[in-house]
Amino acid sequence: MCEETSKPAESEESIASVVVSNGTAAMAVATLRESDAKPSWFTPKRLLAIFCVINMLNYIDRGAIASNGVNGSIRSCTDSGICNSGSGIQGDFDLTNFEDGLLSSAFMVGLLIASPVFASLAKSYNPFRLIGVGLSIWTFATAGCGFSFNFWSIAIFRMLVGVCEASFISLAAPFIDDNAPAAQRTAWLGIFYMCIPTGIAIGYVYGGLVGVYVNWRWAFWGEAILMLPFAVSAFLIKPLQLKGFAPAESKKSLEPLVTVAAEIEDAQVSDGKTGVIAGSAEFNDRNLKKSFLSKGLLKIQYQISRFFKDMALLLNKVYIVNVLGYIAYNFVIGAYSYWGPKAGYAIYHMRNPDMLFGGVTVVCGIVGTLAGGFVLDYMNSTISNAFKLLAGSTLLGAIFCFGSFCSSNLYGFIALFSLGELLVFATQGPVNYVCLHSVSPSMRPLSMAMSTVSIHIFGDVPSSPLVGVLQDNINNWRETALILTSVLFLAAGIWSTGIFLNSVDRFNEDIENQVLAVERSNQRPLLGENTTETPEEST
Repeated sequence: MCEETSKPAESEESIASVVVSNGTAAMAVATLRESDAKPSWFTPKRLLAIFCVINMLNYIDRGAIASNGVNGSIRSCTDSGICNSGSGIQGDFDLTNFEDGLLSSAFMVGLLIASPVFASLAKSYNPFRLIGVGLSIWTFATAGCGFSFNFWSIAIFRMLVGVCEASFISLAAPFIDDNAPAAQRTAWLGIFYMCIPTGIAIGYVYGGLVGVYVNWRWAFWGEAILMLPFAVSAFLIKPLQLKGFAPAESKKSLEPLVTVAAEIEDAQVSDGKTGVIAGSAEFNDRNLKKSFLSKGLLKIQYQISRFFKDMALLLNKVYIVNVLGYIAYNFVIGAYSYWGPKAGYAIYHMRNPDMLFGGVTVVCGIVGTLAGGFVLDYMNSTISNAFKLLAGSTLLGAIFCFGSFCSSNLYGFIALFSLGELLVFATQGPVNYVCLHSVSPSMRPLSMAMSTVSIHIFGDVPSSPLVGVLQDNINNWRETALILTSVLFLAAGIWSTGIFLNSVDRFNEDIENQVLAVERSNQRPLLGENTTETPEEST
């Protein structure tokens, strides 16, 4: 790269020579450079607003299916023999509590399977179009939930809902990070992730109202109708390009530059003169059939080698420390969201624990998430500062949350727990900032996908049943809550180790420079052999 900067004339001559020797490769590289100049309907603020709405719809669906209006109640009978038919999904399909619990987490199957797939496909297909594919599947799946007729049908559609979330979570955050103002990147990520608690809270209200006044099926149909315009626009509007990836129309420049070079070498080895080969129709026909097979093999080899190369992500100490802390953090937050109201009712005899915990989570989630992003930007957004904020905020939050469950007074609990959650939610922007900036641009979708998969598999998915087992053995909700909250101290400790790691912000690493370097390394030997070209050969 330093050589390119110091010798611009040589660089231009090299590219010009490539045009003469191989127009296809030159066109691909030119497309890489010119694509960013073409205007797009999406301005940065429009992109953020649209992605926030889509993210909120994702989590409105989560809240809706858990609401009493949509989820409903199981069929039951009184001692006198009078039975009711139940309500909602549970009542219509006569689900047990176990089956009903599986529905709430069925989306996780699609999410875990599809997240790495979409992250990998982003290197071969336009990431913006992949989001459109995911949104289309989500629209179809949510509508299908409304048309479902038994447990298995709705369970399958819930799995498909997770597929959309996989594409969106893996790719949306890198787009926001690319388009946000440099001094406000973490704040924009905070705004985006603020939609999670907000969407769930709105989903509770939305599902309750629709389920009571219309029918639970209309809650899903309404979501599908709201998402449809976004799914369609993702295919109609000119897509944005993601930093570190070649445009969709020039994806040939990333993979077949090697193939193109191989074809030229084969041609020159066969005869030694490119012009003679071009004049032989019989040879070209035979060579064309051969090239199709070689291209296929080269592409397969390229995909396999790229997969193993991407697994170097697991050797990135900064990324691993960040995800490990996120897993411990999510372990607590997931159990809080599931067992919090029940623990609060048992310890403090609350009248409306659902409303109280829901209200505290929404307010603290919005304020805390936004505050975390703005504070990191104010501190100067670096990976080291992000770890400082993660460790400090989580440590203080753990202290307040731990103290809240030690309090014997309800109002003391509410005050301390609110402060604790405010500090704990401040981690959302910084933790995702580290995920995005500790890896090269082309690895960001995979880093987000692997982070999402990890925090669910090892975090919130096992935490709820494990806390349930703990409570069954202890039979004391205060002690159970204190033991659970102690895991936040572990998360703070893990993130604090990241402060001392040698961290490098890789946001400005550009894959285009790597493509040009590969191209030059492949083409220079060929150009060197033609420096004494005769007039006949040029003809």
